[in-house]
Amino acid sequence: MKKIVSLLLSAAMLLGCMVLLGSCGAKEEWPVDENGLTELFIGGIGPLTGDYANYGVSVRNGAQIAVDEINAANPEGILGFKLVYEAQDSKGDPDSATSAYGKLMDEGMKVSLGATLSGETAAVTAAAKEDGLLVLTPSGSAVSAIADSDKAFRICFSDPAQGKASADYIAEYGLATKVAVFYGSDNDYCVGLYNTFKDECAVKGIEIVMVQAFTTSTNTDFSTQIDAIAASGAELVFLPIYAAEASSFLTQSKGKLDGMKLFGCDGLDGLLTKIDDPATANGVLMLTPFAADASDAKTQNFVKLYKEKYNTTPDQFAADGYDAIYTIVEAMKQAGLNSKDVEDFNARIIAAMTKITVNGVTGSMTWTPDGEPTKVPMAMEYKDGAAVLFDPTK
Repeated sequence: MKKIVSLLLSAAMLLGCMVLLGSCGAKEEWPVDENGLTELFIGGIGPLTGDYANYGVSVRNGAQIAVDEINAANPEGILGFKLVYEAQDSKGDPDSATSAYGKLMDEGMKVSLGATLSGETAAVTAAAKEDGLLVLTPSGSAVSAIADSDKAFRICFSDPAQGKASADYIAEYGLATKVAVFYGSDNDYCVGLYNTFKDECAVKGIEIVMVQAFTTSTNTDFSTQIDAIAASGAELVFLPIYAAEASSFLTQSKGKLDGMKLFGCDGLDGLLTKIDDPATANGVLMLTPFAADASDAKTQNFVKLYKEKYNTTPDQFAADGYDAIYTIVEAMKQAGLNSKDVEDFNARIIAAMTKITVNGVTGSMTWTPDGEPTKVPMAMEYKDGAAVLFDPTK
């Protein structure tokens, strides 16, 4: 009888483990490293392979720099935590991003950096909403990427904000009064930028004299669109597109658009990785909140660390990833969290997001309840193989 009771008790204990943890061998709720520090697992997702890998790799690398820097500066833990970061490859596909999110959750993720591209970020945001996790995407810029969740925020500007800011910048500094637009008509990023750019141009008295488009199935030969733009009388071509398509546009338009300025947004970051001859990008402008050649100590330190680790200059996407990690830490401080007090961890850092100010390498940021950041954009110009701060007064 005693043996039967013992077996029943053992079965009950095993069932209890399965109910509470999924299995007795499941990962600890808050794992501790070999030095006794509680690990805070931050997960990131983005294209690490494929045509858009330059964006995902930059975000991953920037976030890793911040994690390494914070851990090195706090050997006893930042608020008692050791930061742990892992990035999963989405290949730029929303379904793959959702699978990657599930894998990170199985591994014990506590905070999500969402994903790199907007479509995959929307998929991750939807999955994370049910789990109650903070999503802080460094670069998912479409409104839809975070719109359906009060737990999602972004570091980058939204697409509408970039489109409006581009028109404002062009008008403020007198860069053009007649512009042409070349964009991807089946891409949310491109469409979002174009629509708000168009509306703001009407407000600022900028005339859009030509609009040319392409789709994912017609993104290799732009000769017809380029010829139309060349004959349009435009003074500037607005390019709300990604670097991969921009590299083709620049190569095919060489010598055809002389005298026209070329102006894009954050999608053009990483352009130099897509073209064989850096001179092809000379003079191209892009609106961005990050300048690698800025003179402030914070930016110089980040650029130095990034060059030492990855042997290249960081772009805006790397800076976004870097700032995202520091934003999480700032929200934890505001929420009064530490490794001894993790109750309602995500609810508290989510509530703290609208109360913090982060002075990052992409600018000084605060957040509105809809997850949008407030900060000041700048324009960069590609020159002799580097992106440098553009001086519109010259």
